[in-house]
Amino acid sequence: MSLLSPQIGSQMVDLGSALLLLTCFAIVAQRRLSACVDLFALQSVFLALTAALVAFLTGIYHIYAAAALTVVIKVVVIPRILKQVIERLNVTRELVMNVNVPAGLLICGALVMLAFFITQPIIPLGFLLTRDSLAIALAIVLIGFFTMIARKKAVTQVIGFLVMENGLFLAATAAAYGMPLIVELGVFFDVLVGALIIGIYTHRLQDAFDSVDTTKLTILKE
Repeated sequence: MSLLSPQIGSQMVDLGSALLLLTCFAIVAQRRLSACVDLFALQSVFLALTAALVAFLTGIYHIYAAAALTVVIKVVVIPRILKQVIERLNVTRELVMNVNVPAGLLICGALVMLAFFITQPIIPLGFLLTRDSLAIALAIVLIGFFTMIARKKAVTQVIGFLVMENGLFLAATAAAYGMPLIVELGVFFDVLVGALIIGIYTHRLQDAFDSVDTTKLTILKE
């Protein structure tokens, strides 16, 4: 067990979760695609540090493995794949969005309040050090889903999906001190394969429509 008191440990976990949430707002406010990728990598660093802190506080050592996989896959591998896609497609900024930045930030604020409202009756029933992070985890999932809807470029939609996955990982940590290691390995493998497939899909979209705007896919309905 940790030498830190449960109260201090819980506050540190909450701080890490809050930093993850702040990066969500930064991603929504950002138009440059490479900056969005960097912010996702930074969010994944905070996620890995938070998971490692939970492992340290609880003595559940398989969470260390999940934190290490987060660093390798989400901080190094996936951002590198996405940046290569951005360089090859020569797409640097997202000029047109379904929802503009000020409105998007306001909606994200409303989603955070919704997440806290939904989890308010549940949190007092928990006994884990991480229970207060459950509301933030749900807010991250909702903001990630909103990012997928609000953006038109395939790359930023991918980032929204990955942000959702980070929120789900935090939720699993907050609700049950993480998932079994075999389940975590399967999830990380799926995320990595998904990123590779989306990279290929983005190239095909560029070749077909000379754009990575997914709204162009509506042409296929005609």
